[in-house]
This record gives sequence, C-alpha cells and structure tokens, in this order.
Amino acid sequence: MKDTKSDSAKISKIENVTLRTEVADVLRNAIINGLFKPGTPIVEMALAEQLDVSRAPVREAIQLLENEGLIETLAYKGKRVKPLARKDVDELYSLREVLELFAARRIIEAGTDVSELRLHCDAMVEAANAQDLVALNAADEAFHRAIIRLSNHDLLLSQWNNVYLRVRQVMALRNSANRDLGAVARNHPPIVDALEGRDLARVTELLSQHVRSAADLDLSSTEWSQ
Repeated sequence: MKDTKSDSAKISKIENVTLRTEVADVLRNAIINGLFKPGTPIVEMALAEQLDVSRAPVREAIQLLENEGLIETLAYKGKRVKPLARKDVDELYSLREVLELFAARRIIEAGTDVSELRLHCDAMVEAANAQDLVALNAADEAFHRAIIRLSNHDLLLSQWNNVYLRVRQVMALRNSANRDLGAVARNHPPIVDALEGRDLARVTELLSQHVRSAADLDLSSTEWSQ
C-alpha cells in the first residue's frame, strides 16, 4: 500500500488570497484606466481606509503590482505609480507595432475569419456614445488583443501578455486626452476592412499609423514623466 503520509507532507496548505487578489484588481484597474496617473503616490494606510480593508491585503496587492511593473519604490519616499518616460512609451509602442504587424500578416496569409473584431468595434462605438471611457479602453485593448490571438501564435500572445498592462495604461492616457471618443472608435473599422480584404499594404499603413500615434501623448506633466 502506498504511503500517503509522506506525499501529503509535500502538499502546501491552501491560502485564502481572494481579498489580496480583489484589492490588486481594483488598484490595477485604477492604474491602467488612468484614474491613478503615473507618479501618483501609493499610500498603504490611505488605500486600506478607502477600500475598508486591513493593511495586509493592500500591502500584498501593492507587491503584486510592483512585480508587474506598474508600481515602483523610491528610497526614503515610498511607493508610486511608475512614471512614464518618452523612452518607455517609444520602446513599448515600437514593440507593439512589430507584434501587431506580425499578427496581421499571419491572419492574412491564413485567411483567418476576423468578424470577431467587428464586435469590439461595436463595443467601442457604444462606449463612445455613452462617454464611458473605461468601457472604451477595455474594448480598445480587446480589439488589439484579438488581432494577436487570431494570429494563432502562442508565443506571440505570450509576448503581448508581458506588455499589455502598460499598453492599456498608455491607451487610457491617450484616450482620456482625446475629447472626441467617437474618433477613437472610428479608427478601428478600416483596419478590419483591410484585414478582410487581405490587403497587407493597407493593414500595415493603418496599424503603423494607429500605433505610432502614441507619440502624440503629452508627457510634459511632472506627474507623468520621470
């Protein structure tokens, strides 16, 4: 008979991480949706009071977000939302352009059905009409994630997952600075048209133009830049 005692001794106990996860989700969404802008101080006690929880799950959640690169620690000054430097944005979006163009090429070569992208376009229009910036940001990121996913390339999707939080953060900051949310929504259907038409040259032009528009993000504010 198998000795289960020695096996059970190797099994880690179950941890209740629900509250920590919930707090991390709240803080993460506040950062990537632009509510907590780059440079915003992260004060553990104040957040615990605001969220009506103890400081322990807040501390653990902050550590999770620091591991994700959204929060940083300054010696003798505490923690803050990691600022954005122009170099950060340029590197992030130049990489994003490479990822999305590679995905688009694979989609066209494989003749992949991209009708799903229309749903995300519709969601952006609905959010823009309602002036719902959070919903618009979510639909915007979902559109570009779908392009990556429809390329059917697992490693590519993994690379997107490594950067999407910062991509979403920059998206939110750009979109919040755009008074015409309808314009954000209208930028996307032509990309779908080009993909459906298997027009690689047109897709390349549109995606490159769309991604490179991140250069318009104003980082002059001391709250945003390093």
